[in-house]
Amino acid sequence: MPHLMQLQEKYKDSGLEVVGIAADENAPTAVEARTKLDAWLTEKCSNLNYRIAFDYTGEMNKLWMEPSFSVGIPTSFVVDRDGHIAFIGHPWQLDEVLPKVLNGSWRTSDQAKSADTERIAKNEPMAREQALKKPTNDRFWAAVKTEDWKTALSAIEEGIALLPDNLNFRLAHANLVLHKMHDMWTGLPLMHQLVRDAIDRNSEDWMIAALNQLFHPNLDHSRFPSPERFAIGKELSEHVLALNPPQGDSPKFWSYPAVARYYQESGNKNRAIELVELALKSLDGPEPIPDELKEHLLPELLQALANYKDEKVCHGALCAAPQKNFLPKVSKRRP
Repeated sequence: MPHLMQLQEKYKDSGLEVVGIAADENAPTAVEARTKLDAWLTEKCSNLNYRIAFDYTGEMNKLWMEPSFSVGIPTSFVVDRDGHIAFIGHPWQLDEVLPKVLNGSWRTSDQAKSADTERIAKNEPMAREQALKKPTNDRFWAAVKTEDWKTALSAIEEGIALLPDNLNFRLAHANLVLHKMHDMWTGLPLMHQLVRDAIDRNSEDWMIAALNQLFHPNLDHSRFPSPERFAIGKELSEHVLALNPPQGDSPKFWSYPAVARYYQESGNKNRAIELVELALKSLDGPEPIPDELKEHLLPELLQALANYKDEKVCHGALCAAPQKNFLPKVSKRRP
């Protein structure tokens, strides 16, 4: 959002009007969703210089996202002075694109045509997969809302049969069986298979997802056999660190917090501290990351470091003191 605010300020005299669309708010009713959104905007964006529209009916997805093969959030749609959609893509690309849209040179350029062709080629397979998943998603989340775990289980098993390599389905399956139904007899083999598949794929995303199922503090692990949980955690953590070693240049801020939680719980506090410090350092690494992403990640990394060190810590102007009941957010993965 700060980036869009900067663009609005920079190009306001050239006719730019930024409008944000809040179309993914999660609440039982539209009124509750709007109230949550208003409270969040008041707290986080009191100096916002552009308007926010609210959509609780799914029209944004139906009329804009799906027809354009747009599969991720955030997505920007730039409408030019003639009322045509001149650009669809990530907001990070707007610094380059906006000046050309405003002077009328973008929409008919070879660069625009090439960018759109590349975007569609990349996104179309994912968009088709999303369409395949939608009936399962709808049935699964409707059942979860009413805590109808049997129906939710049936829906997610059908989804896995349809798309066996979909990580989000696999995570939803494990989370449902282990943390909602508390069925260890079924859940342990599921977890072992998820771990084996993560390692066989040599996928950092899959390994971290599995680690979060075992060590994220927002989840109840009390029924999971402790020796087995720590043995799996050790194996996954070692594979993650081999894939993304501390001395390497790859970003650490996504994966190292999960590995650090394993080491903290297993009693190796110094290792946990080292990994979080490396994650913090990677926020300022050679490859720049967007300010919005840094602002999202930094507070939780700093809070984890304060808790592990049991002392106040600072990173630049931001500081954190130990909090006993601090719970980091679980990454939102929907099937």
